[in-house]
Amino acid sequence: MVTKNELKEALAGLGITKGMTLEVHCSLSSFGELEGGAATVLDTLKELVTEEGSIFMPALRFSPELELTESDKKLGLTVKIRKLPPDAERTAMGIVADTFRKLPDTYCGTDTISTAGWGKHGKEALIGGLDYPIHNGGKALMLGVDIYKLTAMHYVEGITPEDINAQFAPTDEIKPHISAGRVAVRSRSPTGKSMVQDTGYGVQ
Repeated sequence: MVTKNELKEALAGLGITKGMTLEVHCSLSSFGELEGGAATVLDTLKELVTEEGSIFMPALRFSPELELTESDKKLGLTVKIRKLPPDAERTAMGIVADTFRKLPDTYCGTDTISTAGWGKHGKEALIGGLDYPIHNGGKALMLGVDIYKLTAMHYVEGITPEDINAQFAPTDEIKPHISAGRVAVRSRSPTGKSMVQDTGYGVQ
C-alpha cells in the first residue's frame, strides 16, 4: 500500500511546491492501493501548493465510453459518451476529479463542460475554465494518465486553421445524432489518417 507520506515525498520530488498553479489529471487505480484513496491525493496536493497556490481539474459531465453498435461503426464513430446531469455522482473524469469538484471549498461550474478550481485563483475556473493556468505559468500534473488526457490541449483547437478543423468535423450522417441530444460523439478524420487529438462535439 502506498502511504500518504510516500505520495507527498514523490510529489515534492517532482517539484510540486508552495504557490504553484496546477492542472491535475489523475487515475487513482494507477497507484495500486493508496492509503485514504482520492481524499489522500487531494489533501496531499493542497498541503504542497498551499492556499497560495491553485489546483484545477476537469469537471466534464460525461459518462465513460459506451459500447459502439455496428450502426455507429458504419457511421464512422470512434467514441460515444452520454451527457450527465450536474448532480451526477460519478463521471468519466475519475473519482479524484469527481471528489474534488464536490468539496465545499472547490469552485465548480454547472455546465456540461466545466472546470473545478481551488486555492488562491481557484475561482477563475468559473470565469475562464483553464484560461488562468494556461496564461499564468501553470503546470500540468499527470498522475497515471498520458498526455491525451490533458484538457488544456483542447484550447488549441480554437486557434487551429479552419481547413484542419474541417477534417475532424462530424459527417452529415453523424450530425443528427448530435442535434437529437442523445449522445456526445467524436468522429475520426474522413481521410482515415491517425490524429494526435480528436475533436469533441458536445450535446446541448
